[in-house]
Amino acid sequence: MIRSLQCLISGKVQGVFFRAWTHDQAASLGLKGWVRNLSDGTVEVLIQGDEQAAEELKKRLLTGPTMARVDNLECKWIDHDTEHDGFHIRN
Repeated sequence: MIRSLQCLISGKVQGVFFRAWTHDQAASLGLKGWVRNLSDGTVEVLIQGDEQAAEELKKRLLTGPTMARVDNLECKWIDHDTEHDGFHIRN
């Protein structure tokens, strides 16, 4: 099991390049995992890597890209069954 930070972001977070922005932020911090849109209009992020870098990405998710509006951010540490080899945008 891989210790991972799982976050759900709600607000105006779809259709504003949130996934691409998150990918770039995660890559700049050397993190692995993925980001995806959910059918309820939220965005889910799974972050693996250095815990301080993961906490920094969490802080950045509170703001998001320029056109986004983050109303709520919920994150929790989980044990994930897969170790990721990079950071990916999922459909």
